[in-house]
Amino acid sequence: MKIKPLADRVLIEPAEAEQKTASGIIIPDTAKEKPQRGKVVAVGKGTKDHEMTVKVGDNVLYGKYSGTEIEFDGTKYMIMKESDIYAII
Repeated sequence: MKIKPLADRVLIEPAEAEQKTASGIIIPDTAKEKPQRGKVVAVGKGTKDHEMTVKVGDNVLYGKYSGTEIEFDGTKYMIMKESDIYAII
C-alpha cells in the first residue's frame, strides 16, 4: 500500500453498497445508502498515549458521516481516526 496513515488514523476500503433488498427489489443509485462497513487496508502507528487496536485485514463498522473520502489509483477509500470506528466484525 502506497498510502501510510499517520498517528491514530486508519485507511478503509468501504464495502459495496447493497444492490438489492432482501425481498429482491433493485435499489437505484440515487437511493443507495452510504456503506457503514469496510475492510482495513492500512493503519498508522498510533500515538504515545494510544496504541492501535485495529489491524490490516479487519472488517469494521464505522459512523455514517465519519472520515474523509479519498480516491487513489481509481479506488475509493475512507481515512478516519480509529475512534470513529464502532466495532470489529
